[in-house]
Amino acid sequence: MGLRITFPEARTVSVVDDPEPGLSAGEVRVRTLFSGISAGTELTAYRGTSPHVTKHWNAESRLFADGAAEPAFPVTTLGYEEVGEIVEVADGVSEVEIGDRVWGTWGHRTSAVLTAASAADRVLPADADPRVGIFSHIGAVALNAVIDADIHVGEWVAVFGLGVPGQLVAQLARLNGARVIAVDGIASRRELALRLGAEVALDPSDAVAETIRELTRGRGADVAIEISGNARALHEAIRSVAYNSRVVAAGFLQGDAVGLRLGEEFHHNRVQLVCSQISGPAPSVSHRWDRYRLNSTVIGLAAAGRIDALSLISSTVQLDEAADVYRMLDENPRDALQVVIDMGGTR
Repeated sequence: MGLRITFPEARTVSVVDDPEPGLSAGEVRVRTLFSGISAGTELTAYRGTSPHVTKHWNAESRLFADGAAEPAFPVTTLGYEEVGEIVEVADGVSEVEIGDRVWGTWGHRTSAVLTAASAADRVLPADADPRVGIFSHIGAVALNAVIDADIHVGEWVAVFGLGVPGQLVAQLARLNGARVIAVDGIASRRELALRLGAEVALDPSDAVAETIRELTRGRGADVAIEISGNARALHEAIRSVAYNSRVVAAGFLQGDAVGLRLGEEFHHNRVQLVCSQISGPAPSVSHRWDRYRLNSTVIGLAAAGRIDALSLISSTVQLDEAADVYRMLDENPRDALQVVIDMGGTR
């Protein structure tokens, strides 16, 4: 019997038994080593503010309708930043071996059953720190935003929000040849962004749009990426870019976008506002990029040391500390970045 995290109701965390099924042909069992907590999307479920909790998503019409299709709680599907070790393989499986470490998305649970083919596509290099594996999904979110931004060498890119995805966006933008301006209200996050290669780090109180124009000879940023989910940050991102430029909205905004005034710079500077969302890449590259390529590219860059993912880990906890961690992320998140659950300590 395994264990997994659930939210039986808003702002309540339970660790419950999780039955472990037997293996069928072509399957393997993975024991989870580490699972990362998403301080953005997961917190919207924890608080009960996600539209997937408060409304009903019609996959056919691709519209939200008022009223949940079923009770909002319990939320039982949580977590999408996992890495584990293969501990059992079905008869006839040859693609992977017991002891291989694989990355993927199977939730905050102590074990999972995967197809051998899927596991074989997600084996970490033997010399890689296994914690690199938890960044496959959140890293793909960041890489997708950078692709949507269409960055060119020498351009100034303003990144609004320096949580885990924002820190990865800033590093990936630099790999694309950008000069990065990092914006966040938490000093430690600005300092980390500078250490990881951002050229400038600004507090939102620093007259951001005006400062960016001073840095760019009056022009403004070539592109801005908003990845905090804050409507006021999105508004300032719009104010910060040059005439006829692009803003990528990659943050998961909740509720009404208070503070976003589209009749001002957005209208007068002909700003292009693009949504970046992990369900798909930009149409212009969708024939070449899919989710697996996004995931595996980020893992390859992190394993090779071309981006620094491990410096984003702010703390590691045990599974029985989960309730305290979610409460901290909800009420006082300033000192946390990537919180990791050490699943190995629970068995």
